[in-house]
Amino acid sequence: MSPPSSVLPAPAEKERAVQRMFSAIARWYDLNNTVLSFGLHHRWKREAVARTQARDGQTVLDLCSGTCDLALLLGERVGPTGRVIACDLNAEMLAVGRSKVEQRGRADRISCVLGNAEALQFHDASFDALTVAFGIRNVTNIPKALAEMSRVLKPGARAVCLEFSRPTTAILRKVYDSYSFSLLPKIGTWIARDRTGVYQYLPDSIRHFPPQEEFARMWREAGFSRVEYVNYSGGIVAIHVGVK
Repeated sequence: MSPPSSVLPAPAEKERAVQRMFSAIARWYDLNNTVLSFGLHHRWKREAVARTQARDGQTVLDLCSGTCDLALLLGERVGPTGRVIACDLNAEMLAVGRSKVEQRGRADRISCVLGNAEALQFHDASFDALTVAFGIRNVTNIPKALAEMSRVLKPGARAVCLEFSRPTTAILRKVYDSYSFSLLPKIGTWIARDRTGVYQYLPDSIRHFPPQEEFARMWREAGFSRVEYVNYSGGIVAIHVGVK
């Protein structure tokens, strides 16, 4: 199946367009993730957090935190003496995340802050680990965001990125294209009652995202070492890891 013509916003408009779309679906975001991934996103996120090797008492950053799923998992790893900063550019998504943090009694160790992945407000070498899940695909300048990730990490710290990627076989790519371009937009739009087009944007943004090896090369160019990746669900998603 051939992908439809691009619905990606122009680079100059991407940040504003993406923020409008995610603001509109914030309250339905978690439900849609579970439905559209058949619940697999929970496993993928647990795997990503485990690869940070975060420990009790450490300070970690969850970038593009959205509704704080990873931040909550990280909060369990760093314990009551640790600190998690959940950072996202979208206030509505972060408000949902903050509510979840408070409901689970983790406000003592998780702070939700607004911030731009391409110009982080944190000092150099501030964090013992960093995660970003399903968010770097939406930034305007991916190399700039990767450079910022490297800058705010302590030497020897690990950055872990969970993102949609390229299925590893032609058959799986064909099946996934059929699902993501036909069923996914209809299901996602119906559940979220969305009129902004975010679930049309989603599959197109995945198709334009760099495949695994190219994305790994971008990490190395941003200054990360020991860069590696692991495919999950046949390459539908991949977890990339790099060391500062």
